[in-house]
Amino acid sequence: MFLFVSAALLMAGGCRTTATIQQRAEADLNRLFSMMQGTFNSAEQARSDSAYLNISLIQVPIWTDRGHYLYVEQARFESLESPYRQRIYHVYHRGDGRFVSAIYLLPDDEAWSGKWETPEAFDALEKDELTLLEGCEVVLRRQGRKRFSGKTGEGTCSSVQRGAVYTSSQTVITPGKMVSWDRGYDAAGNVVWGARQGGYVFNRIRKFQ
Repeated sequence: MFLFVSAALLMAGGCRTTATIQQRAEADLNRLFSMMQGTFNSAEQARSDSAYLNISLIQVPIWTDRGHYLYVEQARFESLESPYRQRIYHVYHRGDGRFVSAIYLLPDDEAWSGKWETPEAFDALEKDELTLLEGCEVVLRRQGRKRFSGKTGEGTCSSVQRGAVYTSSQTVITPGKMVSWDRGYDAAGNVVWGARQGGYVFNRIRKFQ
């Protein structure tokens, strides 16, 4: 009887531990997702360092009943109506203490420009219409309560942009700020585009929640 009760207690303790880990992961995921939302720009950095442009970064939640998805739009400040990058991110916990931001291409960028102002418009879009950028996902770890950092795999994100054969992305996310460092590399491993000295610093100017 004693052994039976002990085993049962151990099983119950294990279930509680598993549930606690899952609850913490879900809380961290919600915190990360919240920190990623908003309108950001790099105006402060551009004013202090001419090597950097003033870039607008908008990340708005969509498909709120399907999981943690963001529509992402980037544009130069002087041409906000013509974004140069539009993506959908799927943010999730992968079960090993790390979080993933998977990146998808839209079927028609131009049709979705500016739609961040009416995120319900994306309800008409199905996930199977998107194209996953395989190997380009950013894997993040929590560092303390209010900091997440991560990067893409080494050489896993293929590219044909401006002479690059692969790209890398490094990201640090804290409350009210995101640092993003994207670079393209040629076959010899030389940087052919992207900021040379460090990532773009995006300060949040508006939060959607």
